[in-house]
Amino acid sequence: MSAAAPAPPRAVLSWSSGKDCAFALLEARRLGLADVVALLTTTNEAFDRVAMHGTRAALLERQAQALGLPLINVPLPWPCSNEQYESRMAAAMGKVAALDVRHMVFGDLFLEDVRAYREEKLRPLGIEAIFPLWGRPTDALAREMIAAGLDARLVTVDPRHLEASFAGRRFDESLLADLPAGVDPCGERGEFHTAVVAGPMFSAPIPVTLGETVQRDGFTYADLIPEDLVAA
Repeated sequence: MSAAAPAPPRAVLSWSSGKDCAFALLEARRLGLADVVALLTTTNEAFDRVAMHGTRAALLERQAQALGLPLINVPLPWPCSNEQYESRMAAAMGKVAALDVRHMVFGDLFLEDVRAYREEKLRPLGIEAIFPLWGRPTDALAREMIAAGLDARLVTVDPRHLEASFAGRRFDESLLADLPAGVDPCGERGEFHTAVVAGPMFSAPIPVTLGETVQRDGFTYADLIPEDLVAA
């Protein structure tokens, strides 16, 4: 009789609110790479939103509820120096260690410098990084996400790569067909960022309303508002 496969290691997922981390969660479970027990995210404490994505903290909380996972939120000052960032992240990693976790899952796809930075910072803490989506061709990966039923909206657009009209759009086959040449289908070079509102990793979809679109700090942001807040 063959021995039972070892249980996957307990891990925390780096949660940005977007499609890549959501799909990384799905794949980490499917492939038996990790048993994700919590989410770790950073927010801009001046705006109470996820940095770069602009996702409201209220939507973050609803995502965590739909995932059935506790959320470790790391508020960062604005502006935030590298020293401040590393100090607050070090404190957050203490909470991670208290969960008996020695692994961390990321949704990164191919940026070598980002991966090297994460591994460098985690190594002294005795935490190993896991990258379930690493190296997959992003055109095929984008379509795999959509086919799996992942529902994400573009909440941040870099106007150097995409017109402002892309902000707020659904991440679907129609969007992929409309992306200009040179834009990564998953937005891995920062061309756009998303927020996930439904998918096989969620217990139920999160009803949202598209709020105003604004230009701020050189980016276009579409405000995604949980419908229960609008009703209130």
